[in-house]
Amino acid sequence: MTMIPNSDYSKRFEKMPVEIYKNSVEASKKIADVIIETINSTPADKKCVICLDATSASIPVYERLIEAYKDKKVSFKNVVAFSKSEYYPLNRNELQSQYRFLKEYVFDNVDILPTNIRCLDSSQKENIRAYCDSYEKEIENAGGIDIMLTGNAGFNQSGTQLNSITRPVTLNHTERMSAASDFFGVEYVPLHALTIGIGTMLKAKKIICLSWGEGAAVRVQKMVEGQISDQIPASYLQTHDDIKLYIDAAAAAELTRVKTPWLVGDCEWTDYMKKKAVFWLCQKLNKPILKLTNRDYNDNQLGDLVTASGTANLLNIKIFNDLQHTISGWPGGKPDVDDSTRPERAFPFPKRVVVFSPHPDDDVISMGGTVARLSEQGHELHMAYQTSGNIAIFDHEVIKYLQTFEESCEIFPSLSDKEKDLDRINKLVLEHLAQKRPGEPDTKEVRALKSAIRRGEASLACRYLGIPKERVHFLNLPFYESGTVKKKPLSQADIDIVKDLLQSIKPHQIFAAGDLTDPHGTHRVCFEAVVGALEQLEGEPWLKDCRVWMYRGAWQEWDVAEEEMAVPLSPEEVTIKREAIFRHQSQKDRPLFPGTDKREFWLRAEERNHNTAVLFDKLGMAEYQAIELFVKYKFDRKF
Repeated sequence: MTMIPNSDYSKRFEKMPVEIYKNSVEASKKIADVIIETINSTPADKKCVICLDATSASIPVYERLIEAYKDKKVSFKNVVAFSKSEYYPLNRNELQSQYRFLKEYVFDNVDILPTNIRCLDSSQKENIRAYCDSYEKEIENAGGIDIMLTGNAGFNQSGTQLNSITRPVTLNHTERMSAASDFFGVEYVPLHALTIGIGTMLKAKKIICLSWGEGAAVRVQKMVEGQISDQIPASYLQTHDDIKLYIDAAAAAELTRVKTPWLVGDCEWTDYMKKKAVFWLCQKLNKPILKLTNRDYNDNQLGDLVTASGTANLLNIKIFNDLQHTISGWPGGKPDVDDSTRPERAFPFPKRVVVFSPHPDDDVISMGGTVARLSEQGHELHMAYQTSGNIAIFDHEVIKYLQTFEESCEIFPSLSDKEKDLDRINKLVLEHLAQKRPGEPDTKEVRALKSAIRRGEASLACRYLGIPKERVHFLNLPFYESGTVKKKPLSQADIDIVKDLLQSIKPHQIFAAGDLTDPHGTHRVCFEAVVGALEQLEGEPWLKDCRVWMYRGAWQEWDVAEEEMAVPLSPEEVTIKREAIFRHQSQKDRPLFPGTDKREFWLRAEERNHNTAVLFDKLGMAEYQAIELFVKYKFDRKF
């Protein structure tokens, strides 16, 4: 096992080398450099054997490798490529095939020889165990794996043994739920998979692990700092002699040196770190801020913080006041008051406000109470739905609406005069749905109908919240309209659409989803579109008086030490938010892609907002029913 140098005490809990980067792009460049160096240093009379990962986390690495190949910095003619896993049974040309993933993202874009591609073949019907044994032997005959790229332990699940090899496995519920989006429903996810074993992975000469996003933070912490256990198969990788984990700042959030750096060394006591430490101590001791004592700090390795602050009392009062000043029932600013300690400025009032929503329901799920408050307080509120959300509609919803339309034509004969050809609709839509194979993308016509359903639901929610029709904008960003979970790259066309909207409204406030833990990546791309538009609008006079607030989606809330505006909700406002979410009926009872959380979106939102209020109460703030949190976006460039 590789040992962390004793001199780096901040990493003393980490049982494998970890490199933390600002974002996945920077980390991916470094990983690509390591892979390129390995390929280029392989003698001409030998093959460089690589085992590749077929997850979205690896895409930025593959993009860097392709760039290097096009720039003639590396050739793949001497590379033999193996895959780590595959769903079973599944034709390798299906959209969900991991072979097809690697083919589209790697093999088709470099000069690797077809005879050197050795991916698991899940179309095998008989003697599957013998096939897996032959795959293991094939790796051995190739000289063993020189470098393995992996984002996880493959399909090696709890209970996997240290010496496990390539074999068929039965997927557990969590893994099938995680794959549901790729297959357009968990019921279509295969029950089984083929995977190389932990023992196979550990035979690799070099292992590169990668993880991005806060959604991976807990898993990363267990893998890096936890005890080796068959319940966490990735922890076995701690025993490898040449392994390194590359993660972004978000995925590092639960590591001790990041989450509680005062426990492993000297800490730079910025305002953020002070709040983080005080709130941590409050929760550990179950005490409100103003009841913490000098002894509490000293007994919990925070004596330096008190020393830097003077006394516990002075520190407590500052942190208490800072937190209290973030609480505001006027998210658009309260007119005619001193706003020096308020999160939003008093003027201008009312403000022009744009709320960007990645999907047609993220606005009400994430900040429905705040939207209701902004509308009630008279601001010019614009709702901008960035994508159609059409892939998240069950087929039976389309059939239901078509049936309603057909009956409407009979009830209102005048509708028939508009040459509505029901036979043509049935042919284009109903026949397609009847013949549609599991995981098959919809036709353009079906996607259009599903988009219309989601637009109708969003419009209903806006109407309920008092937002006029002319202020509801459906942007339909092109990157999303692929018909599959795999999206197109963000382009200038996407950014231009956002730019045009902002330029036409010239808002004083912008709310956007900073929820980068969205498991499907749409939120991240939508936020990049907003930021890209704002950067290109640099110099516009209205932008100097515009603030950008980030909210979180259904997956995770802001750390209370990060938040800069907390909007409290009364029980009545929680009910209003719930009713706005209920307007999105196609997503209510069971969304198509729920992730691993079985709760309905309205319930996730209510429990999250209520838990935030409970936390504020425990810290010594006033007791509220619920609270929505926001963080101000800080631009690298000044507008």
